[in-house]
Amino acid sequence: MSRSVTYLLIIIAVIAGLLFTGIPELNQSSSVPVPMTNMEAVSPPVPLDPHEWSDNNRSVLLSLWLNNLPPLPVDPSNSVADNPQAASFGRELFFDTRLSSNGMVSCASCHKPELKFTDGLPRAKGVGVTPRKAMTIIGTAYSPWLFWDGRKDSQWSQALGPTESAVEHGGNRSMYTHIINSDQHYRDQYESLFGAFPDISDYERFPLWAGPVDDDMASAAWMNMSVEDQEVVNRIFVNLGKAIAAYERLIMPGPSRFDSYVAAVEKGERSEMEQIYTNSEARGLHLFIGKAQCINCHNGPLLTNNAFHNTGIPPAMDLLPDFGRIEGVIKVKSDTFNCLSQYSDASEDECQQLRFARTEGQEIIAAFKTPTLRNVAETAPYMHSGQLATLTDVIRHYNEAPLAVRGHSEASPLELSVNEMQNLEDFLKTLSGPLITPADLLSSPWPTVDAEDKGVSVEG
Repeated sequence: MSRSVTYLLIIIAVIAGLLFTGIPELNQSSSVPVPMTNMEAVSPPVPLDPHEWSDNNRSVLLSLWLNNLPPLPVDPSNSVADNPQAASFGRELFFDTRLSSNGMVSCASCHKPELKFTDGLPRAKGVGVTPRKAMTIIGTAYSPWLFWDGRKDSQWSQALGPTESAVEHGGNRSMYTHIINSDQHYRDQYESLFGAFPDISDYERFPLWAGPVDDDMASAAWMNMSVEDQEVVNRIFVNLGKAIAAYERLIMPGPSRFDSYVAAVEKGERSEMEQIYTNSEARGLHLFIGKAQCINCHNGPLLTNNAFHNTGIPPAMDLLPDFGRIEGVIKVKSDTFNCLSQYSDASEDECQQLRFARTEGQEIIAAFKTPTLRNVAETAPYMHSGQLATLTDVIRHYNEAPLAVRGHSEASPLELSVNEMQNLEDFLKTLSGPLITPADLLSSPWPTVDAEDKGVSVEG
């Protein structure tokens, strides 16, 4: 037999062997994961006794327990972040409707304490209507990124954005500095925190209406200011944001029925578990950490990984598809008020999150921030533009996992039964709980009797 024929037979044998056994590298799930349509193949089924928890599942539940929330991280970019006096000042600013172009919009207009610091609308409404839903500010002091697209990297820089949005507060930074200057109460608080208030009484140098905003008059006036005078205004503006952030850092979730259940699981108190949770709610919790895959993104004591994901949420009917994170990261990198800016109190080494934020990649196209599920039953509608009205709609969406209109969806069909979807919804409703923020901080500081005198309409 010739050498060429021998080689040919060897090649044929190798190919036949591969076809019979499969190519080894492709059979290694660690190299190329094989999609599974039956999720019970990768997640254990809900036990017949829904209050039965394996050691592994107990560990998972403890990782979600509010008792295991770590201490509030410092914000090196804000030197007054934990100053009680700054928080008091920030609370007044948060509820002050004078900080808007029509005197009717405050931060509390979209972040109402009685609605868990949301507004109950599909899309936030200020002096106009925004393209996105107002996210809750509860627990956001733990988040490295703010807004649905993460276009801000601190609570103080986030607080400044809406004030100059043409459809939110509709004002501008020069306007706000003059409000502080003309109010002795505000000036006193400002100066006790940040030093002497600059002299901005010369309206030629410091116009009443000026800022780099979407308003021709304000924009032109801002461009005519000297760089030095712009810097003066920016510093005052930034300090207002830092005071508001000091207040927002105090808005924290309290324990829910879920946390009571986990405490009972941790102690092994079976009768207590049954008193706290129905069988349906317990089954829903099993699904949450297993077959339904919710924990992939909604993990940790705040039930969010604070990351960005494309899960195939369709755009709102009257809006174009949103690019999400891939645009947001570009904005935060170039933001005048980011962690690396001259207005930040942080060192460059304390801004690693921003420095190394990814600016490209398929996974951040049309990806949006994972919201907390704490109090989720009280914060409808859902998704970045309020596209899904109810929890039932949300669960149905993830169960079906449609393709993304833009980018690539990470979600895959869950194959939950009707009963399982109801179990999951029943569980999600147990995540509601009161805030641990002192009650006196959850309402407007402006007494009704003083509202006309101060030009302030009382919010929530």
